[in-house]
Amino acid sequence: MTRQPARPAKQRKQDTLNRLEHDEDAWVATADGDGSGPYLVPLSFLWDGSTLLLATPAASPTGRNLKTTGKARLGIGPTRDVVLVEGTADTITPAELPEEEADLFATKTGFDPRRLATPYLYFRVRPRRIQAWREANELDGRELMRDGEWLVAD
Repeated sequence: MTRQPARPAKQRKQDTLNRLEHDEDAWVATADGDGSGPYLVPLSFLWDGSTLLLATPAASPTGRNLKTTGKARLGIGPTRDVVLVEGTADTITPAELPEEEADLFATKTGFDPRRLATPYLYFRVRPRRIQAWREANELDGRELMRDGEWLVAD
C-alpha cells in the first residue's frame, strides 16, 4: 500500500471543513453523568460553519447523556481519514429550534424528527477540540482546534 505524504496543516483544516460541510453522519460517543456507561451511536448532523446539530430520541441513552452532561465526542469519516470532534452540547427542543434550521437539518440528513411520534431533542454541539489524520505520518499536528479556537489560520 502506497502511503500519501502528510498534508500541511492548512490543507488538513480545509479537508476537515469540507468533511464537516458535506458528510451527513457521525459516530457519537457519550457517557452518563458519572462517566460510566459509554454509549456509541451513528447520528446524522448538520454543520452550520461553527456547530453541529444532531437529533436523537429524548429518552434514548444518547439523549439522556447529552442532556445530563452536555458533552460529546464525534468521529466523522473512515478510520483512515478521520475527524474527531470533542464538544459541549446544548439541548434544544423542537419548539425552540427555528423552523428554517429544522428544515435545513431535514433536507441535509433526509430525516425529520418533527414528523415522528417519538419525542426527539436536538443538540447543538460546539467543538472545543478537533483532530484530523489519515495515517501515522499525520499523527503529529493532528490537533486543529483547541479550547474552541482553530490553531491553523485560513
